[in-house]
Amino acid sequence: MDPRVEQFMARIKAKNPAEPEFHQAVMEVAESLIPFIEEHPKYKHAKILERLAEPERVIIFRVPWINDKGEIEINRGYRIEMNSAIGPFKGGLRFHPTVNLGILKFLAFEQVLKNSLTTLPMGGGKGGSDFDPKGKSDNEVMRFCQSFMTELSRHIGADTDVPAGDIGVGGREIGYLFGQYKRIRNEFTGVLTGKGIEYGGSLIRPEATGYGCVYFAEEMLNTREDSIKGKTVAISGSGNVAQYAVQKVMQLGGKVVTMSDSNGFIYDKNGIDEEKLAFIFDLKNIRRGRIRDYADKFGCEYYEGERPWKIKCDVALPDATQNEVDGKEAELLVKNGCLCVAEGANMPSTPDAIEVFLRSRILYGPGKAANAGGVAVSGLEMTQNSMRLPWSREEVDDRLHTIMKNIHQTCVKYGKEADGYTNYVNGANIGGFVKVADAMIAQGVV
Repeated sequence: MDPRVEQFMARIKAKNPAEPEFHQAVMEVAESLIPFIEEHPKYKHAKILERLAEPERVIIFRVPWINDKGEIEINRGYRIEMNSAIGPFKGGLRFHPTVNLGILKFLAFEQVLKNSLTTLPMGGGKGGSDFDPKGKSDNEVMRFCQSFMTELSRHIGADTDVPAGDIGVGGREIGYLFGQYKRIRNEFTGVLTGKGIEYGGSLIRPEATGYGCVYFAEEMLNTREDSIKGKTVAISGSGNVAQYAVQKVMQLGGKVVTMSDSNGFIYDKNGIDEEKLAFIFDLKNIRRGRIRDYADKFGCEYYEGERPWKIKCDVALPDATQNEVDGKEAELLVKNGCLCVAEGANMPSTPDAIEVFLRSRILYGPGKAANAGGVAVSGLEMTQNSMRLPWSREEVDDRLHTIMKNIHQTCVKYGKEADGYTNYVNGANIGGFVKVADAMIAQGVV
């Protein structure tokens, strides 16, 4: 490791103990940025990287609520307001038992650079709770969301901090959260994105992260005069991002053969078609069932407790959660002929996996670039809310496609190496950093 990176990370770990995901996210960025900063002394003198790694504000609060048995339950709520140099804090809320301070800080840190890459005026933030919506009734979820928003409402606003959804926070949860905010503040404003289309949401928002990830993969493949068409694609996850990634791959002529959840994955060698995807939508969004039901329904292979990266594929889209692809799995993907990896999830590849992808010189799109489509359309939703004017599905999709192309161009601009290989990790980190860093310098020491 570069001694400068080592010294920097020693300070980060001392100030932020027991937060391994945050350390991992900062180190990945520091490895790209510290050599760049050394060549641009204004960023070093202003200590921009040190300031980027320190949240502007961390909010932690108690969330008491009453379950269907009449018993009081207590969860912990968080909002990390990381950086507002280029716009209001913007980033999702995650409801999952694994949520803790370190995970949310890593997500907020990544969000700063991701939002910058979109070119939209959005700062970075993240939040959530260790509440688990799985197995809860609609009324229990509503009561939790109302209690959560009762506290969060005093810290957010359309020009201050605009949360969205993430793992465990879909349309149902956003609706309950928005309703409570409106009740408390007595105002109808674009304080949340991912809203229902009936009350200020944007067309294409549910599809945006999955669509954007596939658009980014297509752009990467185009640099080698290739495309998604005819490719075998392995996808992890079966939630919102994975579902729409499957849909877009199908539209572009590719064949998706895997999906997964926390219990295991399915391998459908014939490929997922429209009828099968409709079953997945109903299974996961309505019945909230497990992916093994797909294998029972369509008679394909199911691998209990495993991840799909041993399946031979041309393109891999990790769309589930952080650190879901390790070094050995990355080596297996490359060995089996994988040409392209585009991350629909946040930091799904471990440092060892990233090293394998870069060393193998395959196309590797990190999450802060490849999955920026979701927050990009959240930004477009904010614009529509401010205008009080909705755009058509085609207009939003065109804008999303353009944004993903622009992000790709930025990554190539800052990531192309002497031999012509594009290091998208460096490209995304440096490209996202420059805009935020210049804004911070312009605003002084704040």
